[in-house]
Amino acid sequence: MRDLRLAAAAALVALSCASAAAQTTLRIGLAEDADILDPSLARTYVGRIVFASICDKLFDVDAKLNVVPQLALSQETSEDGKTVTIKLRGGVKFHDGEPLDAEAAKFSLERHMTMQGSFRKPELAAVDHIDVVDPLTIKLALKTPFSPLIAQLTDRAGMMVSPKAAKEAGDKFGLHPVCAGPYKFVERVQQDRIVVEKFADYWNKDNVHIDRIVYQPIVDATVRLANLKAGGLDLIERLLATDIKAVKDDPKLKLNDLPDLSYFGLTINLANGEKAKNPLGANAKVRQALELAIDREALNQVVFNGEFVPGNQWISPDSPYYQKGIPIPKRDVAKAKALIKEAGVATPITVDFMVPQGAENKAVSEVVQAMAAEAGFDLKIRVTEFATSLKAAEQGDYQVYFIGWSGRTDPDGNIYIFEKTKAPQNVTGFSNPEVDQALDDSRLTSDPAKRKAIYEKAAKILLTEDPILYLYHRKVLIAQTVKLEGFVPVPDGMVRVVGLRLK
Repeated sequence: MRDLRLAAAAALVALSCASAAAQTTLRIGLAEDADILDPSLARTYVGRIVFASICDKLFDVDAKLNVVPQLALSQETSEDGKTVTIKLRGGVKFHDGEPLDAEAAKFSLERHMTMQGSFRKPELAAVDHIDVVDPLTIKLALKTPFSPLIAQLTDRAGMMVSPKAAKEAGDKFGLHPVCAGPYKFVERVQQDRIVVEKFADYWNKDNVHIDRIVYQPIVDATVRLANLKAGGLDLIERLLATDIKAVKDDPKLKLNDLPDLSYFGLTINLANGEKAKNPLGANAKVRQALELAIDREALNQVVFNGEFVPGNQWISPDSPYYQKGIPIPKRDVAKAKALIKEAGVATPITVDFMVPQGAENKAVSEVVQAMAAEAGFDLKIRVTEFATSLKAAEQGDYQVYFIGWSGRTDPDGNIYIFEKTKAPQNVTGFSNPEVDQALDDSRLTSDPAKRKAIYEKAAKILLTEDPILYLYHRKVLIAQTVKLEGFVPVPDGMVRVVGLRLK
């Protein structure tokens, strides 16, 4: 009898081990930790990567940036552009088992529009009210035509949250988000990991092949790559441009690279608190001098091996909205010094230069620091943890901030929230009624030629006043193990997990 019991126990152990072995875990290395996991309150790039697994959106974009259905099946815009009717996918459930119907979609959109501190408010500002037409149809009534609307709904503004969970959690929802994505939230340890597991009732569950995903923030890109090479990670985002060759030369790894939608630059405090009261914040000529001190192409070659795209606008020179009549200025130290002299400012001009952690960020800041010094600037680099730097910028605790924006499919998403007076991410304090008018007008038409002409009005002011000195546009550089199959890179840089398999 004892032998039978031992045999039975051994069989149970073997079965347990086999079950554990069958469980697949995908480990993704992030360049920094995400901020709050609430789609209404979140604002980080890495947060969007995590959301791609837990919070489906009404619409998504494909590899060619075409809008495709996700939780919505279709949309129809009225001839006057002021009514948008959206039909929802049937049979969708939130992670708590609640149904995603028209009432839930209305709740989610209204939460984005009204919640205290929501960064989605300006993205949905044109929406006057939302009506439920039938159990799977909503109608958005707009105050004015709003050309970027559907593009906004391919991002966090289009993410649906469980009304039941959101009401119960209130402003703590981000500690345990409940959405309608392929994976449900399990746990988070700040600066260490975010864990999600496959949602059994996902609407597209037959295309979800990995049981568990662990997101690990690893700020040091060299350590991220070393973990990938050693097998501790399966995929890493934001590979260093200088490590491209190392990945290409490794038969166990695969490189995904393509132009993305981002920009990186120097955000300058013009009118956000006491720290704005300095020559750089107070005088456009001094800001112009700083720009003339920087050689964007040399920066690209030195830090990125020439892999990225120098730029001077919120969209890449490859974009149809790029203003070719305002090209990238050449470096001119003599002219920079002359402008400083005209401004009546003594040199050296000491500047608090806030830079998020990371080897690439450090390299960029040091090159900019050295170039600026030749024109009379003394940039004091202050390395800051990423999420902390975002908060400091909001509070005006900076003079110059090296920061990027991951980019949006519609150009509105790269400029409105940063340059419109009192917009949620306008941390510079910049305000200009002509720019405000142009940014509002650009939302009223879908005609690309008309929109480009409107943006030109804003560009002529913005690229003279220089609240943001745009420097370059990166590439999506994602490295993975060859054991991971089914990954499709998209220019927005998100890691879409549906369809992925681990061999």
